[in-house]
Amino acid sequence: MATRTTAAPAAAKKAPATTASTKTKAAAAKNDDVEPEEVVAKAPARKTAAKAPAKAAPAKAGRKPKAVDSDDEDVDDEVVEPDEIEDDDEVEAVVVVAEVEVEADADDEAKDDSDDDDDDDEKSTGKDEELPTGALVLSLVDDEDEVPVYSSAITGATADPVKDYLKQIGKVALLNAAEEVELAMRIEAGLFAEDKLSHMSASEQRSTLGRELQWVAKDGQRAKSHLLGANLRLVVSLAKRYTGRGMQFLDLIQEGNLGLIRAVEKFDYTKGFKFSTYATWWIRQAITRAMADQARTIRIPVHMVEVINKLARVQRQMLQDLGREPTPEELSRELDMTPEKVIEVQKYGREPISLHTPLGEDGDSEFGDLIEDTEAVVPADAVGFTMLQKQLESLLDSLSEREAGVIRMRFGLGDGMPKTLDQIGDTFGVTRERIRQIESKTMAKLRHPSRSQSLRDYLE
Repeated sequence: MATRTTAAPAAAKKAPATTASTKTKAAAAKNDDVEPEEVVAKAPARKTAAKAPAKAAPAKAGRKPKAVDSDDEDVDDEVVEPDEIEDDDEVEAVVVVAEVEVEADADDEAKDDSDDDDDDDEKSTGKDEELPTGALVLSLVDDEDEVPVYSSAITGATADPVKDYLKQIGKVALLNAAEEVELAMRIEAGLFAEDKLSHMSASEQRSTLGRELQWVAKDGQRAKSHLLGANLRLVVSLAKRYTGRGMQFLDLIQEGNLGLIRAVEKFDYTKGFKFSTYATWWIRQAITRAMADQARTIRIPVHMVEVINKLARVQRQMLQDLGREPTPEELSRELDMTPEKVIEVQKYGREPISLHTPLGEDGDSEFGDLIEDTEAVVPADAVGFTMLQKQLESLLDSLSEREAGVIRMRFGLGDGMPKTLDQIGDTFGVTRERIRQIESKTMAKLRHPSRSQSLRDYLE
């Protein structure tokens, strides 16, 4: 019985690194009347990297894929040793990945079994995608999408997300100038292919030219992913300079990664500069714009943030030169603006502070405990005001009803709304002159020492 007709072709295909040992066991099994299925089933499960389809780039795409050495054509299989798996969750993750790949390989073998010999010749001449050194698990999203996807299923996450992220991106090897140019050329070809495909109908995309353009577009996506992964450490190094300014470190890295993506899309390799030199400016811009939009409790427009930063730089420089804090007039001459504008910009740059900010080593007191409430009533004043009201009421009770009513309405002692002589006259049915005379007579009585002496203490 031939080994190729075994009942587990997918499992045999999943262990290419042990082909020689499997054949030896198969020969021994044949002599001992042992079925090859059992021999193949004993082959250790392995984790394989996704393989790029073996197609040639079209002539209209601008170039053909560059030939590489035979050593680089095949990606070595990464064996999952038992001691590398730390817990049951990681074992289940490996099994799931292996089962998905076994099913995909079984479908492919069933479709291409009749042309197996021709496919082997094509695969030996095609160019495989070289994965980053030390990359994580790579698997296909589906049968139609062959862009490698980084998976963290078996990384063994810890409680520190920053440490996990740095450990993950550190596994991707750095690129030299020649590799950056090669990836940039593939990205450019992929963008060109995507533009052509966007103007093609569905039937044209199914043609030979359309399929070739689709492969070039996917190859450009793979090159873009590789260039991004190899430069993630550059984002981390730049994001460290902006810590402690209102945004979390991981948020700064995320915004910097968006700038890195923009740099990859706009990088022109024909200028002769390294990619890191070009990407640094895009990463810085993305981080600073994010800080201007998100770092402050009260958002300040981007153009005003630039003015605030410029004022801070000039102020620090003048502090070093003069040995003291510069005055608004000195800053205005340096910044070409009025002193009033300088003071206004300085107010914009102040960051709000929470009243619940703890103070001291123990944090027993809060910042709000030290702030005076200007609208709060002092207890001593409140008691004195209450006693004054009672004293006034006792003095008014010593007057006649009309006299007390005129004084209350004239000075607003009841409702806090003083009234005019005409309004009081209309209330009592007399003229305003009569009300004036009553007021004058009553005030003379109140100024008498027998009555005013009790109120003099409240004037001090």
